[in-house]
Amino acid sequence: MHNVQKQKTGIVVAGLLLAILMASMDNTIMATAMGTIIGELGGLDKFVWVTSAYMVAEMAGMPIFGKLSDMYGRKRFFVFGIIVFMFGSVLCGTAGSIVQLSIFRAIQGIGAGALVPITFTIMMDAVAPENRGKLGGLFGAVFGMSSIFGPLLGAYFTDHLHWVWIFYINLPLGVIALAMIAFFYKESLEHSKQRIDGWGAISLIGAVICLMFALELGGKQFAWSSLPILGMFVGFVLFAICFIIAEKRAEEPIISFAMFKNRLYASSNALALFSGAAFITASVYIPIFIQGVLGGSATNAGLVLLPMMLGSVVTATAGGAFMTRLPYRTIMIPTLVLLAGGLALLTTLTPGSSRLTITIYMIMVGLGIGASFSVLSNAAIHGLPMRQRGSASSTLNFLRSLGMTLGITVFGIIQNHSLTNKLTEAFAQSGGQAAMPSGIDFSDPHALLDPVSRAHIPESALRLITEGLSSSIVFTFALGLIPAFCALAAAFMMSREKLDPQAESRQFEAARESSV
Repeated sequence: MHNVQKQKTGIVVAGLLLAILMASMDNTIMATAMGTIIGELGGLDKFVWVTSAYMVAEMAGMPIFGKLSDMYGRKRFFVFGIIVFMFGSVLCGTAGSIVQLSIFRAIQGIGAGALVPITFTIMMDAVAPENRGKLGGLFGAVFGMSSIFGPLLGAYFTDHLHWVWIFYINLPLGVIALAMIAFFYKESLEHSKQRIDGWGAISLIGAVICLMFALELGGKQFAWSSLPILGMFVGFVLFAICFIIAEKRAEEPIISFAMFKNRLYASSNALALFSGAAFITASVYIPIFIQGVLGGSATNAGLVLLPMMLGSVVTATAGGAFMTRLPYRTIMIPTLVLLAGGLALLTTLTPGSSRLTITIYMIMVGLGIGASFSVLSNAAIHGLPMRQRGSASSTLNFLRSLGMTLGITVFGIIQNHSLTNKLTEAFAQSGGQAAMPSGIDFSDPHALLDPVSRAHIPESALRLITEGLSSSIVFTFALGLIPAFCALAAAFMMSREKLDPQAESRQFEAARESSV
């Protein structure tokens, strides 16, 4: 009987791993395929909506579905999420215009908003406490790998098959994951039906939509000082105020501010927010450095992230294994020192830096971020009753995603501004020996990555461009140290609890007996 139960748990874990890989990978899989998709569907002026629609729907859904899973059960919302995600994937593959694709991506994002937080929560419920640390490390490693393998897989499908397969690949994976959870996961705990926080849900969705679209469209579709962008920021502030008021008055709020009085919970969420912003800086700008400064291919630029991925797998797995022996803060502090150290070393890069040097620095960054993927998901729910864990897990994932989004946007603005200033200054100081090439948008670093465009740039001008690009990216890495140090400070604020399998087992058994 014990072996049968163990086999069922293994199947459930495999289904959850497939789900988290599928949902989190779709955040990044579009990156390398967008050029081909725009060439086929058109809509260059609207392509930003393809990514924005997914991210907005996913982030808005996370806290809401997390709370609903606490109220009505994990399984039904997991099944709902994966069916909606697969339905959205089918629609994306049939899109005939960029507008249709954006709408269908929003449907995908709704499914992902349910899948990501509930997957982690089911793992906590289904796995025995003594094994939770090891499996938490595995989940963290898969979550980290998805952000790196997404662009590589997207490039492969686009080059060798067709871009629609970046969506259709979700169907077999989704069907397998759905079958594994639907048939083998038996939810043993009853969940009390509570009044739904409607005003909280509406104001949260409004705030997320306004903020995300302001960040995604600002500086691209509209100037930052334009009325639409300013209006969206004002809308975000108003909706955020309404959300705070609604949550304070709600009997069962979507995001319980009372939970933030718990020192470990509050510091874990702050750490997720800041570490996400620091991590995304290296993930985005190292490939640009390889391709734009060193002249590597798109494949080389993607593969340079593999050392970081391997480093994150090591510490995600080790962090999960050590959670029963060491306090969460004791695991997080040294790894975040590695993250800050890796970013500090990245600030020393020059156009003459070797690939080996970059690889070593990327391994440090990976080692620094890995533990956060496994340890924080346990730290955030530590000591909380079962009925609050879905909400707690979803809030953590929401803040991590928000940190990454803010990191991409804020550091993207800074890097673009720095590059423009450095190029203007460099060409002015050249005394006419090098002329600024026409036809290239220097506010977009990706415009400098196209081999065809680079081939038409005179050598003297290309040298100034690569030096300016290198300098602007290094400056961005330096600013990336700010959230890295903030994450480290949050780790020092963590209390000294560690995962206690016996206490977890007692709580689980008590909750199960009370539901019988």
